[in-house]
Amino acid sequence: MICYTRFHPTDEELIMYYLRNQTTSKPCPVSIIPEVDIYKFDPWQLPGPISQLLNDNNTTFNLTHDFNNIMGNNNAGHDHNVDRLQLGEMPHQYNTDFGKWNQKNTKGPKTWPLVGAAIEQLVNFDRMHDWLVKYLSKFKTVVVPMPFTTYTYIADPANVEHVLKTNFANYPKGETYHSYMEVLLGDGIFNVDGELWRKQRKTASFEFASKNLRDFSTKVFREYSLKLCGILSQASRQNREVDMQELLMRMTLDSICKVGFGVEIGTLAADLPENQFAQAFDTANIIVTIRFIDPLWRIKRFLNLGSEALLEKSIKMIDDFTYSVIRKRKAEVAEFHETSRDNKIKHDILTRFIELSEDPESNLNDKSLRDVILNFVIAGRDTTATTLTWAVYMVMTHPHVAEKLYSELKTFEEDRAKAEAVSLLQYDTDDIESFNQRTNQFAGLLNYDSLGKLHYLHAVITETLRLYPAVPQDPKGILEDDVLPDGTKVKAGGMVTYVPYSMGRMEYNWGPDAASFKPERWLKEGFFQNASPFKFTAFQAGPRICLGKDSAYLQMKMALAILCRFFKFSLVPNHLVQYRMMTILSMAHGLKLTIERRS
Repeated sequence: MICYTRFHPTDEELIMYYLRNQTTSKPCPVSIIPEVDIYKFDPWQLPGPISQLLNDNNTTFNLTHDFNNIMGNNNAGHDHNVDRLQLGEMPHQYNTDFGKWNQKNTKGPKTWPLVGAAIEQLVNFDRMHDWLVKYLSKFKTVVVPMPFTTYTYIADPANVEHVLKTNFANYPKGETYHSYMEVLLGDGIFNVDGELWRKQRKTASFEFASKNLRDFSTKVFREYSLKLCGILSQASRQNREVDMQELLMRMTLDSICKVGFGVEIGTLAADLPENQFAQAFDTANIIVTIRFIDPLWRIKRFLNLGSEALLEKSIKMIDDFTYSVIRKRKAEVAEFHETSRDNKIKHDILTRFIELSEDPESNLNDKSLRDVILNFVIAGRDTTATTLTWAVYMVMTHPHVAEKLYSELKTFEEDRAKAEAVSLLQYDTDDIESFNQRTNQFAGLLNYDSLGKLHYLHAVITETLRLYPAVPQDPKGILEDDVLPDGTKVKAGGMVTYVPYSMGRMEYNWGPDAASFKPERWLKEGFFQNASPFKFTAFQAGPRICLGKDSAYLQMKMALAILCRFFKFSLVPNHLVQYRMMTILSMAHGLKLTIERRS
């Protein structure tokens, strides 16, 4: 019997699913794609007859069972016809021999002729990170054959060090990754290899070490953290729910654009306005991610159809905004030089690279400047907001952590005020004006050096990153055949992916309490102690270790210190917290909270 079972989601299903689940401002206004109502379209359904057919034909996998695992207890009260994976059409001959095919992959998911492990991976797509945890806890290395390549997932620090450092040159980003991301990242530092990467890395490392940039970033991060606090104060006074993830996404986008571009885009204004650049940026980010699971994207791009047509429109919006800022800033820099007002030049990253571009040997043109800035924004916006969202969630669901952190911040405030001979302002939690004055005074005590003394705060953020890394998987290409330290053979043309999400949950990495949220594991006699970057991989390791690590910690500590000193958060009853399957580990449904001001 021949049955046509859909194994690949349609283009509209993919893009609408992700757009519908965005928790930032609407990334795709209906005006862009008027033929589809994205708030009613609900394609993610698995027809019951398919599951029944597979069971009736004695196959060794059970789609209904797997979907119950995906949806099951985490979706109490949720319509089980929503958010399920509908599989695209693909012919299969189902007969009595289908369930008897010999399984060759004994250390990983079941594999089948032609499709490899694609069936199990697609069925588990929405919970893929936890699906990998199951296998990596048993085998440390998991090989997943797919129709056109083979993915090797690793969680053993020895293997990770081999890929990220020892044999670094053999594991580049690769042409495949570059082709997927080029439309958004161009030839920026996160999307290139070889000499082009080395040159950008050298320049960027010098700029990130600049005291001017650090001081400017500190000022910006403090400013936008206080803007967020103002919004939370009003929500608390009005007893109104907020989506913390959306607010943090807006805060980090505004602050990163200020540090990167030197411009205000204003998404964190009190009325939370929509912004075309922000919408286009979100939409483009989603669609290039979908390319990794959509083998037809090149055809759609060639024909300018579906998601690729929407991507083209989004990139045009992004480029129009970015190039206009570049032209304006170049004119400002030229004017400052002509009038000898160099001391008035801004300290944002774009301005610094414009100055570098004046050297003929730099080979920096407007396209290069565009790529530099967008790489910086995409690296610093979603990752920071996502980490802060999970950190707030972990603090409020672990009351002893919340109280310990609050105690550290209160003691810090008193000690800093005494050291600077400052009288702390009295305030009433019911009086917005005095409350905001005190939060502003506290924020003034926070700078790069003083934040470094908050060891428990640093441990809370790092423990959050251990369990909920902003980038849960990071794939690398393979140039030549190689053998990993554990004896696993990898073939040229395949992919090796180290998995920070799984690594943080492995008992062979962190001990029997690996799954527990325990900031104390990072402290020794009250002082923060780092772990090996090949074991704690949230910021990569080796030559590509994250240049923005200190900047990210600076913003996260600034924001979380103010939030946890002056607010207490409670989860809205029955709000479902789970990750969304994207390159960044954001929450699928946001983080809905109520807020209480603290004395």
